[in-house]
Amino acid sequence: MDNVWPIGAELGEGPVWCNGALWFVDIKAPAIHRFEPATGAKRSWQAPQQVGFLYPARSGGFVAGLQSGLHRFDPGTGAFDRICEVDADKPGNRLNDGAVDPAGRLWFGTMADDERERSGSYYCFDQGKLTRTHLTGIAITNGPAISRDGRILYWVDTLRSTIEACDIADDGSLGPSRPFARIDPGDGHPDGPAVDAEGCVWISLFGGWAAWRFSPAGERLGETRFPVANITKVAFGGPELRKGFATTARLHLKANQRAQQTQAGDLFAFDAGVTGLPCNLVNF
Repeated sequence: MDNVWPIGAELGEGPVWCNGALWFVDIKAPAIHRFEPATGAKRSWQAPQQVGFLYPARSGGFVAGLQSGLHRFDPGTGAFDRICEVDADKPGNRLNDGAVDPAGRLWFGTMADDERERSGSYYCFDQGKLTRTHLTGIAITNGPAISRDGRILYWVDTLRSTIEACDIADDGSLGPSRPFARIDPGDGHPDGPAVDAEGCVWISLFGGWAAWRFSPAGERLGETRFPVANITKVAFGGPELRKGFATTARLHLKANQRAQQTQAGDLFAFDAGVTGLPCNLVNF
């Protein structure tokens, strides 16, 4: 376990491997960060609003989820240009986490910024069209994550401590949800999910000091422990996608906990012991 960037993020999130670098965000800063392991190079961009995720687009640049909606982000200029508003009728909401399936569809969730009201939903953005799914009434959305064949969407309801699964039809519509796994609150709160090349699902545990790995059948296979409590999301990178990276957070830690967890909010790297999946490009 290596602390590769002692950045002290308030709410680190959304790690994604792209073009030899690990990109991630600090939602609350708000900022986008880039870490290049081969050289150790680090770079940051300030975002104009809270930013939950970013994914590379087929047409260049990134699609970023800001509080008000989707924006194109150009790392060359640092500019953010709005693509579309999301939850415009719910000013207390923000975008939180996302994933891209093999067809290039961007799936993401909204949530109540106060983390209490069940005003969040999951959306699909495909070729410029935004669709709200039937997954609604959620306080804290996390994920989703997509199975390696692009046929299953795993989504997290953090306050209910559940991870559920939906089938993805060829047209991008979702089938009904079914239980996948549940985390006992005593073990932490389920945060961002990720899927590896063996089809297993990694669930990061906010307040749980770990990330758990589940089989495609929902059986817990193992865990990776961290020196800080709030693990937000895991990603796979490096030359063969065998290096694990994890974002963490200082959010909700009391003063004495921050003093004890001096590495809280930092970016960690570890030997995943398994290969990850390459990042898909947003079809935009």
